[in-house]
Amino acid sequence: MQRFLAPVKTTKKADYAVIAEKSWALFKEYGAVSSCEAWGTDVPDGEVTSFPMAVKKAPDETVVFSWIIWPDKTTADAAMGKMEEDPRWGEIMPNADEVFSLKRMIFGGFEPLLET
Repeated sequence: MQRFLAPVKTTKKADYAVIAEKSWALFKEYGAVSSCEAWGTDVPDGEVTSFPMAVKKAPDETVVFSWIIWPDKTTADAAMGKMEEDPRWGEIMPNADEVFSLKRMIFGGFEPLLET
């Protein structure tokens, strides 16, 4: 399972949704089981740490938390390698920096510990 946290320009919510939908088509083709894009609606600043602080959110941005579920790590790793070489990925992401900050995006792979 992969998780992503990113600051998205609030006025570009619809543009982000288009990028997410097009990205999902590729993730699914490469074996993803499911995906979720969550638009922050109650994501307060913390005193020591928080989602907004982690991505250095600007006042005109909203934090988005998303994840992709893969059947296994092998499939996820293979998909990430294929995505980098897939020209469709470049077509989806050409103006991504106008919508969200790739440099301030946080991502990582996780193994489920408990699923209920």
